[in-house]
Amino acid sequence: MLRIDAHQHFWQLSRGDYEWLGPELEVLYRDYLPAQLQPLLAAAGVSKTVLVQAAESVEETEFMLRLADDSDFIAGVVGWVDMESGNAVDTLDRLARHSAFKGIRPMIQDIADTRWMLKPELEPVFTALIERGLTFDALVTPRHLEPLLILLRRYPDLKAVIDHGAKPEIATGRTTEWAGDIARIASETSACCKLSGLMTEAGDNPGFESLMPYMEHLLACFGAHRLMWGSDWPVLELAGNYPQWLAFAERFVAPLTEVQQQAIWAGNAERFYHLQV
Repeated sequence: MLRIDAHQHFWQLSRGDYEWLGPELEVLYRDYLPAQLQPLLAAAGVSKTVLVQAAESVEETEFMLRLADDSDFIAGVVGWVDMESGNAVDTLDRLARHSAFKGIRPMIQDIADTRWMLKPELEPVFTALIERGLTFDALVTPRHLEPLLILLRRYPDLKAVIDHGAKPEIATGRTTEWAGDIARIASETSACCKLSGLMTEAGDNPGFESLMPYMEHLLACFGAHRLMWGSDWPVLELAGNYPQWLAFAERFVAPLTEVQQQAIWAGNAERFYHLQV
């Protein structure tokens, strides 16, 4: 069965534009590059990946596109543009000349203004994404789900995917509002969702049982046809490791049909990002 990791990162500290990444993050505060991931992919039976931005700079997107040129397993790159810049659409068009470039991800979770995504100044970029068939990764937390629903209603043709299930507060158990909001987005929009990042939200080395209710809720809301598996490696290393999260996902999808499993493992990501696998 084909497997695609729909969400992973690389970084090189000497590049100097990872503002969120400091020594206090310990295990993450070092270079993570294709050579470290390749053996994990081989052991997991993962053929291709989608490489996602980790810095608010176009230079990092260009760095990722160069990595894609040199790494056969990188099937797509989700980058970044300054959506408030007057030349944002021109930058988008320049990046899109590279066949690996699939879309963008603003780091919404780090923006103080919860409703930033609704600013009218962003309209030209959202329109350009739709017209060019490019994707929008929504890096949001539960507090962003209400404005995200407004955004998705405003742009019903936007190809959007919610990263990490919108990061439910699994560790604290304060997830009732998240559960309702995520269900509403799933029922009222065409957005997809990534089955990723949940281990990190659950604390240090969580067990399968602590994650299962949230995985089940995402599956119930989005269905197997709108859910895509991703590792969120190496951020995953804060709470577990690649083989562990893979085993959890395997256990979770085991009761599903083969068609449903293939959709979650690869088919949905392949279709959403227009990957050549």
